[in-house]
Amino acid sequence: MSAIRDSLGRVGYDLLSRALSECQGTRATGKLRVSGKPGGVFHLRDGCVVAVESPGAPGPEARLLRSGRVSGEQWAELLREAGATRWPQAGLIAHGYAGAAQLRVVCMMAMQDAAFAVVAGDVEACDPLDAAFEPYATVALGEAPGRLLQDAARKLAAVAALPQPVRPDRERPVPADVSDEIREQLPPSQKELLTHADGRRTARDIAFATGLGAYTVTVGMARMLGEGLLELPGEPASAAPVTVRVPPAGALRQRPSAAPAMDSTVFSALASAVGSEVTPAPESRAASVPLPGASAPPLPRREPGESAPSLPRREPGASGITETLAPERAAASWRGFFRLRHRIWTPDSGT
Repeated sequence: MSAIRDSLGRVGYDLLSRALSECQGTRATGKLRVSGKPGGVFHLRDGCVVAVESPGAPGPEARLLRSGRVSGEQWAELLREAGATRWPQAGLIAHGYAGAAQLRVVCMMAMQDAAFAVVAGDVEACDPLDAAFEPYATVALGEAPGRLLQDAARKLAAVAALPQPVRPDRERPVPADVSDEIREQLPPSQKELLTHADGRRTARDIAFATGLGAYTVTVGMARMLGEGLLELPGEPASAAPVTVRVPPAGALRQRPSAAPAMDSTVFSALASAVGSEVTPAPESRAASVPLPGASAPPLPRREPGESAPSLPRREPGASGITETLAPERAAASWRGFFRLRHRIWTPDSGT
């Protein structure tokens, strides 16, 4: 529970609180962008917060559309009217879709819910105040930054105090195995959570799908987890170990050759008959090379004092090169060339 209560971290919370306090002290007007997960934008006017936008909580538009108060066709028609703005408050009141007090409540709840989403997440940095003031669905009377942050921290502490606390963007529960009789006795809000809890949606996702606040869905999900109506899916089962079968020692044997090795006598006879050099087949050469692990033939032993047999020497002219060359070319050599060079006449020699 303490991990969820301090999910923002003291460094991030102090950073955000200090930035908003400076804006309040200077009575600044503009937007303060908060980087993080999910992060958001605080719109200020004369040092007071008049709107907060965050991807971690649904805004006033999503609350009206997802809750069914205004249909998509009606909203599109309001935006097409002359002089319509991004937040068609005047058109909503004129067509009777919502009252002025109801819209003020919706804007205030959306601002507080977005501040809770920013505080419940991670704050990395606060960019310098941007003088451009383009608020969306502002409240008439701004909220003091310190009071807004205290309210968000109080909500986060309330979630952490529950028996089964969750975070708005972390846990993805699934419905528990309960009887139909118990399901029928649940209030409509819990039935709606059971419908949307499919193991893939967080509290933030369900809030955008239903038009409820991120804080409302987070508290409802934590309570249903504590009551056993929802449960968190377990860790995926580990894969079965792969069995590797090692053959026993000595199971691999040398594969016999397809044909017997050719004898050297047969080689000589074949070479004489063909009149050209015959290269032995790879099988015959491979057969003469012992395989690894095979016993090599013993070397002949030499008696003490016995001289080693001399290696055979090539007889002169055995290669046939001299006989092949012509007689006139056979006499020419490098020595003869140098002798001719010394016989050439030069002025110094006088010959």
